[in-house]
Amino acid sequence: MYLLADTQFPPPTTSPAHHFPCPPRRQKALTHVRWSQLYIPTLREDPADADAASHRLLLRAGFIRQLMAGHYSMLPLGVRVRAKIINVIREEMNRIGGQEFLLPTMHPAWIWEKSGRLAAIGEELFRLTDRKGAEMVLGLTHEEIFAYLALELSSYRELPQFWYQFQTKFRDEPRPKAGLLRVREFTMKDSYSFDVDEAGLDASFTAHRGAYERIFARLGIPAIPVEASSGNMGGNDSIEFMCPSDAGEDLVARCGDGDCGYAANLEKATSTLPPIEDEPGPAAPERLPTPGVRTIDDLAQQYGKPADRQVKTLVYVIGGEPTLVLLRGDHPLAEQKLADATGAGDLRPAHPDEIRDALGASPGSLGAVGVTGLPVIADLALRGRRNMTTGANTDDVHLTGVDVERDIPVGRWADLREVRAGEPCPRCGTPLEIIQAIEVGHIFKLGRKYTTTLGVSVLGPDGTPIIPIMGSYGIGVERAIAVIAEVHHDDAGLAWPVQVAPAEVTVLILTPQDPAVREAAETLYAELQASGAQTLIDDRDERPGVKFRDAELIGIPCRVSVGSRDLADGVVEITSRPAGERERVPVDQAVTRVLQYLSARRASEAAGAP
Repeated sequence: MYLLADTQFPPPTTSPAHHFPCPPRRQKALTHVRWSQLYIPTLREDPADADAASHRLLLRAGFIRQLMAGHYSMLPLGVRVRAKIINVIREEMNRIGGQEFLLPTMHPAWIWEKSGRLAAIGEELFRLTDRKGAEMVLGLTHEEIFAYLALELSSYRELPQFWYQFQTKFRDEPRPKAGLLRVREFTMKDSYSFDVDEAGLDASFTAHRGAYERIFARLGIPAIPVEASSGNMGGNDSIEFMCPSDAGEDLVARCGDGDCGYAANLEKATSTLPPIEDEPGPAAPERLPTPGVRTIDDLAQQYGKPADRQVKTLVYVIGGEPTLVLLRGDHPLAEQKLADATGAGDLRPAHPDEIRDALGASPGSLGAVGVTGLPVIADLALRGRRNMTTGANTDDVHLTGVDVERDIPVGRWADLREVRAGEPCPRCGTPLEIIQAIEVGHIFKLGRKYTTTLGVSVLGPDGTPIIPIMGSYGIGVERAIAVIAEVHHDDAGLAWPVQVAPAEVTVLILTPQDPAVREAAETLYAELQASGAQTLIDDRDERPGVKFRDAELIGIPCRVSVGSRDLADGVVEITSRPAGERERVPVDQAVTRVLQYLSARRASEAAGAP
């Protein structure tokens, strides 16, 4: 495998203590790679239940097979791609001073209970009991376990530490789908940093961000860093690396000005709203009969109350307690923002009977005016608003003339609304665009949540205890395979970048019954292998059409076709993938030409060219 040996990446922006250069190396060529001996079960038709392009093509090309929903077997070609991805990640982790570990996948439940995540994560965490009755979990992440190992750190002089691993994770995903994009069992590179203080964490975070940017560039994934929620991981700052794709389940708000750089997961995104001047209202809210009104639109259309002048009241059960959540009538709730604002691990919309028990009315007539005994959290866009309309907590009745801060006992203000396309960017005012994307990596500033709960401390310069501060950084390996396939394919099949392709060259014996053809192809195969090019030879007794289709389907970057007609002219045909450019080259120049092509492809990929 080629590891961009001729390309120099800029070092991460960090202190020397966080930077340990590790120059890329060239891996040895594959040996004895014959199609006739490899297990490559290609399919002629698309699988009926495969919607995402990556799912469809990885199945058809014989890279993966499904065992059950969310669980896949990696076949030989898939294993080769996976190993190359791991090697790229490992090199970049080592480059910033990472130390590789391997931790258990099964954990005692008590350590997750101690961090608070045993209850917070809920059904996504696989749980089991052993024969002795001890409660166990299958690791979804490893923050607790790495923090447990850090108990043996004793002095600030041992920090910073960068620890990482490649390990199987388990997630009881309720709806596995899209092949390797949403699964229940997967390999993750998860790394963790331990620092003395916030400045050290900032440096570790910056080093990992730089490493991730280089990793995705080398893998051929056009990932963009976006602001994100930390979710149940804890901490404050976090950045997701998102790859724009129609197969993505995440939505990203991105500034339309390419120079601005603002981008955020829709769960985190904000925008600048134009100010609204409200007319003075009455001294107190006034009742308005609204028979049959059940929605924001009903009230707007039947009674002339625009949605942006309504207060929408939602009821959520947060930590077991009914809570009123208020937004402007035309603003949808971003539920993750509500979870982040309240710190709640268990949060859900209230059921109709719970709503009536709490407020005495049904949805459509709900409000917070005069409510006592229930927490009220309101979106920032309602701050200072007056002469608004909201439900009266009596069916078919609303209140007008509501002054939010005068009439509603708001206990907490927070950014709760979901931004929409076209709203002004919070940095520069350019309209935001909303795009679909796939998350390919996530980095977090965890803070001291895990080191505090597990009792990790080191002695500082003056001999007093210091609690180290942590960061957490993850990349899903199999998801990376799928994302590369989503980005690099065409109608004929996969089209792997050279960096991660299961082989760099495939030699096709088009007329295997011709001894001269077979001898020429075998010689080229041996010379390419000897030159360091990872080469697969298709020595099957199949028709040329079958070999051409399979070669395009599995996506090897370069194809050398050896047939009787061309050989009679002293040439072979070299074809690039995916461009399909063909060149007839004298046999004795073929190896040189292939190596030139591969070198140019590597340089092009390193520069980010298509």
